Amino acid sequence: MPSSLRDRAAGLLIARLGNNLPPEITADEAADDVAALLDDLPLGGVIAFNGRLPETAEALHRLQQKSDRGLLVTTDMERGLGQQVRGQNGGTLYPHAAAFAMLPEDEAEDAVRTFAEQAAMEAISMGIHVTWGPVSDVDREPKNPIIGTRAFGRDPIRAGKLAAAFIEGAHAGGQLTCAKHFPGHGGTTDDSHATLPRVTDDRASLEAVDLAPFRAAIAAGADTVMTAHVAYPALDPTGAPATGSAPILRGLLRDQMGFRGAVVSDSLQMAGIRQGDEPEGAVAARLLRAGVDLFVDPVDPRAVVDGIVASIERGETDERLLDEALARVEALRQRVIALNHADVFRSAPNPRVRLPEHVALAERVASRALRGDGPLPELGDGSGALVVLVKPAPRPYEPETLPFGQTIRQRLPNVQYFELEPTHEDEDDPFDQVRALAKEAEQIVVATVIRPAAWHAFGLAARERRFVQTLLAMDKPATLAVLGGPRGLAGYEGYNCAIVTGSDVPASQVALANVLAGDEPLA
Repeated sequence: MPSSLRDRAAGLLIARLGNNLPPEITADEAADDVAALLDDLPLGGVIAFNGRLPETAEALHRLQQKSDRGLLVTTDMERGLGQQVRGQNGGTLYPHAAAFAMLPEDEAEDAVRTFAEQAAMEAISMGIHVTWGPVSDVDREPKNPIIGTRAFGRDPIRAGKLAAAFIEGAHAGGQLTCAKHFPGHGGTTDDSHATLPRVTDDRASLEAVDLAPFRAAIAAGADTVMTAHVAYPALDPTGAPATGSAPILRGLLRDQMGFRGAVVSDSLQMAGIRQGDEPEGAVAARLLRAGVDLFVDPVDPRAVVDGIVASIERGETDERLLDEALARVEALRQRVIALNHADVFRSAPNPRVRLPEHVALAERVASRALRGDGPLPELGDGSGALVVLVKPAPRPYEPETLPFGQTIRQRLPNVQYFELEPTHEDEDDPFDQVRALAKEAEQIVVATVIRPAAWHAFGLAARERRFVQTLLAMDKPATLAVLGGPRGLAGYEGYNCAIVTGSDVPASQVALANVLAGDEPLA
């Protein structure tokens, strides 16, 4: 264990490597800055975003060579390695958790277990040791903007079983896991990226619903638990977010629920934990006192370290808390080595991704998860049919035409197909053009992309929702398909057939297109 307070405090930090949001930077492009940081601070690890192969694997190996203890490399890969390492030579991208929860009950646990094992094997092969998953929240609030399809559904018992299966699979693949967002983010109507949400349910309700999956995840061996930047007055009357609440982290999680692993903060860059003008270093010291062991994604890692050190030197924070946290972090490293039967921190990467059986599982889950109500449209070769995909603003890495549209055009050569996204007021309005075409169409299919996203409200904007309803109300055969969860159907009427996919990943888009083309059966 390092001797100086500063080095020990640095060992509790998981620094950002790369960025998916503007200004975008790949993980390997950010490696030089992290290497310079390592010259000053012996970090506990990194959280990797926006990876690519082989560059990211090589960059991670170079960074490991600068760390005496070994960097815990972590990432958000709830949908597999392909969530962060993209492209044809990137990792496999699997459907959202909601799609797995939509599988028949006798299939779901095995599918989740296999998915988590495959994803872990891909990640470990390129030097990523910790997945910040499974999401153990319950999708219980229809207006929740950030959980939705990331959760294993609305049934807390089933969600717990699937979270446990995820943990078992990831361990079999050599990767550590994280049950998040404790004690449950599924009941919020706000996004903790943007504000501090409050869950006002009483304690009995929280025990019965939100906490149930976390109990199952802990029993299955969750290595870490990530806190929610959410206030729960029934659990802590002060209104402090769980991340900064000793009654929740020490009293509930450790003393009552018996969790012995590492407690991990959600990103320190989120507004839910950055209230007021409190310096980030003072925030971190306060969180350490509350029970946080690992500090993820600080804005200024040096300020966090300096704040923790200053708090200890002033006598505000007990040095014992620092050493206990550091011991839990070291236990994570030893657990990684034990799961892999090798010191993977020193091993050269050998990426093995997108194996045929991995891609096949993603496609099978996407197909088997589809659910419908009402007679499927008979589109033939597409003549007389109008198919419209209404989607949020595109992500930088998405193709101009999404896989759904590519497949529709291939399978239905005579179809009229459009993809619509929010436009600025001074631009030509493609929505008017499509409305005019819809009046002449014999049948209409409207597909909507509904996905949780940080700093965004749930679902489509009001203008796009009105447009969708206008098409459905044209007194002709109409199908509404949701590339997302079933609450994406809420508020619409006038359709003859409804289809829900549980996810908007490419495999789910292709599965939906194949159903509309008449190839796939629909449960």
